[in-house]
Amino acid sequence: MTEQLDVVAHAGEVPALKKRVLVVEDEAVFAKAVCKRLEKTGYQCAIAGTLDAAHRKFQEMEPDLILLDMRLPDGSGLDFLADLRRKYRSGAAVLVLSAYGEVEDAVAAMKLNASDYVKKPIDLDELLVNVQKVFGRDELARRLAYSHKRESHAAAGVELLGESPDIKRVREQIARISKLTSAPDVVPPTVLLLGATGTGKDVVARLLHASSARRERSFVQVDCASLPKDLIEAELFGHEKGAFTSAYAARTGLIEAAEDGVLLLDEIGELPLDLQSKLLAVLERRTLRRVGSPQERAVPAWFIASTNRDLEALVKEGRFRSDLFYRFNVLSLYLSPLHERGDDVLILARHFAKQTSTRYGLDEPAFSTDAEQAIKGYSWPGNVRELKHVIERAVLLSGGGRLTAGSLILSPEPSRSSESSQRLSDTLTLDAAERLLIQQALQRTEDNVSQAARELGVTRMALRYRIKKHGL
Repeated sequence: MTEQLDVVAHAGEVPALKKRVLVVEDEAVFAKAVCKRLEKTGYQCAIAGTLDAAHRKFQEMEPDLILLDMRLPDGSGLDFLADLRRKYRSGAAVLVLSAYGEVEDAVAAMKLNASDYVKKPIDLDELLVNVQKVFGRDELARRLAYSHKRESHAAAGVELLGESPDIKRVREQIARISKLTSAPDVVPPTVLLLGATGTGKDVVARLLHASSARRERSFVQVDCASLPKDLIEAELFGHEKGAFTSAYAARTGLIEAAEDGVLLLDEIGELPLDLQSKLLAVLERRTLRRVGSPQERAVPAWFIASTNRDLEALVKEGRFRSDLFYRFNVLSLYLSPLHERGDDVLILARHFAKQTSTRYGLDEPAFSTDAEQAIKGYSWPGNVRELKHVIERAVLLSGGGRLTAGSLILSPEPSRSSESSQRLSDTLTLDAAERLLIQQALQRTEDNVSQAARELGVTRMALRYRIKKHGL
């Protein structure tokens, strides 16, 4: 048809949150039917039947998606798409409506960053599915771009502070590993980060990412201990629509979301045995299958794993696959506990004090001699993470004034030697000993009930019952 269309197809006021779709199509009946179907689904829709009308409507409504016909009365849809990208600098999604014999135009449109194309004639339900797919991909791309930007800002401030031999050794290892990642398309060997909770394994992982050729790419951190056991496979590997009861739509897994960046599998020792074999297959073949899909997808990500568990002991107990352990243990870095790093604890304490005072607009506090002695004399079972929280609290409570040993409010410290612990337990009742053990476990894990339950060898529900019982 050559009839010029310049109508807005809507009924009543449209909420601002609705996605806006511009249909650039000169076949009036088809265009109106498309808009009616889209509005029924919840989109805001407008129609333009010529290039001139398309330019006006685009500037009026700033659409999120354009359904673009290639043949229009006053020119080609390619010209409008070119103006969209170059003149208007718009990143709006474009779904090309291509008639039979216009494949070359569709290919040219894809080179101008069109999202996809569909061939006419097309069923309206099928068109709606394609529209939803375009919006889904666009939303995923935005989320990944935001995540990458956020991670880049986070990585920019990451430092591995300290002058102890242990920290210097870790810095040297990071530098050596970074040389293995000089080419972004070469997949580096897997890295295993070992050390107690709070020693800085996540910091080292981010430094490895920041010092590699993949620094401009994604950094995805997965806490294997916190993933729900009934959904962990779908979370890691993704799933197709209808793969299980609650799979109402296809979903990209966390491994796939890392793309060609870095994937940190935090607390890898908590991964169930049945998924360990599946993860091993991904590492060996560099492909994965979403749950419910027969299709293999490439996995170019660099895998880094971390754990506070003794994986070799777990292997002997049959709770961790030996082949997966050897596959991850190609390169390993050990983060020593804070009490073994000498004066690093004071360097870190001053750094956290300065960081906190700057964030809240307070004067940077000085440390009294007794405060420094208390910091150096404490064993820091929660390591760097515990130190950071203690210093932040002290700075905020002191209002930026001088920090003393009293202002640190350190928890009563458990005895370091098993012998003295045994003597202590001799003076306690069974209830008091249980209460003390729970307190110490919660202190070490910074009130992480799941982690504390694992350390104590009980279920989370059992530990919650005992926490309530002892009024903790």
